[in-house]
Amino acid sequence: LVKCGMTVITPNQNVDEGEIRLVEDLLSGVGETVRLEEKYMNAAIALHSSSPAYIYMLIDAMADSGVKYGIPKALSQKLAAKAVEGSAKMVLESSEHPMRLKDNVCSPGGTTIAAVCDLEKTGFRSSIQSAIDSCVNKAEEMSK
Repeated sequence: LVKCGMTVITPNQNVDEGEIRLVEDLLSGVGETVRLEEKYMNAAIALHSSSPAYIYMLIDAMADSGVKYGIPKALSQKLAAKAVEGSAKMVLESSEHPMRLKDNVCSPGGTTIAAVCDLEKTGFRSSIQSAIDSCVNKAEEMSK
C-alpha cells in the first residue's frame, strides 16, 4: 500500500533470466524484489510477510505507554512509528550491525540502556524469535 514492500521470488528452470527480470520490473512498483531459494520461503514469510503485525503491536504498545504518561494516543503513535521508521532506515542505509546501532544510542548509565536491560530481562529477543519460529512452523504445516 505504501510502495515499501519486499517480494521474494523463487525462479526455477522453466523461466529464463529475461522473464525473471520482467517479473522483477513489474513487482518494482510495490517495492523491492529479491531472489531466494525455495527452501527459505517459510522463513522469509515470517521475516517479511507476517512481521508487519509484530511491528504494529510494538508501535501500539509503545503508544499505549505514551498515553500512560499523558501523551495523546495519536501523537504517541506518531512518535513510536517515526522511531521505527528511522531505525529501519538506519539499518538499511548504514553499514553498521543493528546491535552496534543499539549500542550507539545507549549512553552509559542512561535511560536507553536501562530500558534495553529491562527488555533483555523480560525476554524481548526470545519472544520475537519464538514468534518467528511459530510462524515458520505454521507455514511448514500449511504447505503439507
